[in-house]
Amino acid sequence: MASDGARLIEGAVMAPEVPAPRRSARRSKGPARPILEGVKLDQPFFDDKNRAFWLLQSAGWTGYFILRSLSGIANSMGLMFLVHTLLLTATGYSLTLLMASLYRRLITMRSLWTAALSLITVIVAAAAFSFIETWSNATFVRPEARPVGIEYLGAILLDFALLAAWSALYYGINYYLLLEEEIEQREAMASQASTAQLAMLRYQLNPHFLFNTLNSISTLVLLRQTERANAMLARLSSFLRYTLVNEPTAQVTLAQEVETLKLYLEIEKMRFEDRLRPHFRIDAETIGARLPSLLLQPLMENAIKYAVTPSETGADIWLTASHEGSSVRIEVADSGAGSNAVHSAMESTGVGLANIRDRLAQAYGAAHGFTSRPNDKGGFSVILEIPYETDSKDRS
Repeated sequence: MASDGARLIEGAVMAPEVPAPRRSARRSKGPARPILEGVKLDQPFFDDKNRAFWLLQSAGWTGYFILRSLSGIANSMGLMFLVHTLLLTATGYSLTLLMASLYRRLITMRSLWTAALSLITVIVAAAAFSFIETWSNATFVRPEARPVGIEYLGAILLDFALLAAWSALYYGINYYLLLEEEIEQREAMASQASTAQLAMLRYQLNPHFLFNTLNSISTLVLLRQTERANAMLARLSSFLRYTLVNEPTAQVTLAQEVETLKLYLEIEKMRFEDRLRPHFRIDAETIGARLPSLLLQPLMENAIKYAVTPSETGADIWLTASHEGSSVRIEVADSGAGSNAVHSAMESTGVGLANIRDRLAQAYGAAHGFTSRPNDKGGFSVILEIPYETDSKDRS
């Protein structure tokens, strides 16, 4: 039964255990760490719930023994009072182990049943404690006393208060740990949901360019322009390899993102030739800034769709990046293909811009900016503002 009591804060009481990176990460550092490790105090107290129970149980009843012993010595009760106190301490220790064995079952019931049955348990345990205390007092401290009948319950009020306080501490600690683990489970589930959402958004990239590219390759093959077809296949292969190899939730540097965009634009340039005129204006201090992979490709695709495709003369597309305070400002702007094209871009219901908004919200929360508007070049601009983070300052 004692072994059951030892698990009052153990897995049988708790919900299924989940990883607790916040607690396990807070370990002691410094020259005192070897000493703390030796006594297992270098980690959060409740990481080992079984050890935590025995430490609290032993410390509490040791304190009870010391305080009662000092009280007896101060009142000149004699050495036999220490025997009496030792017996009471052993009794309280054993009773609370039995209570813990019962509580670990009661804690899983409805709160009303838990409270009612716990109260009955405390009353019964206090009556037993009072009986033993009265008998011990008459045996070791006051041999002349001869308690009978109800006199054995003379200490029941004090013993009830003591055991009720122990019960309150037990339930307080366990309900706190249950709540903490539930919070951690929800955080883990939210993190998994966020990761899944990021992956879904990452794989939701508009596949139209892929179909168009394959159609272009097919046309080149029919026209027996094998060199151009092979070149387009090689570039498409490099681009797709990048999209498949990289983790959907990974972050890359702006330099890597631009190189990937250039692969994509080389493919599109074989379709549109001189009608597609990309320009890059990247500040040197922003090339190491990190951002979600393939974040800018849908913006470039959007510009091609609404500025280059409908125009016989094509359009210019500018990608600019600058470091402004604690943020990186990235703008994708095009020269447009007329007012109707700008209007179509702003009214588009495709997944491109919505995808970018959702990915930014998942990655940065409120710490980002997203603006889309007509520009002074006669076209359309999308402006992103994201926190400036580099390899030396990754997101935690």
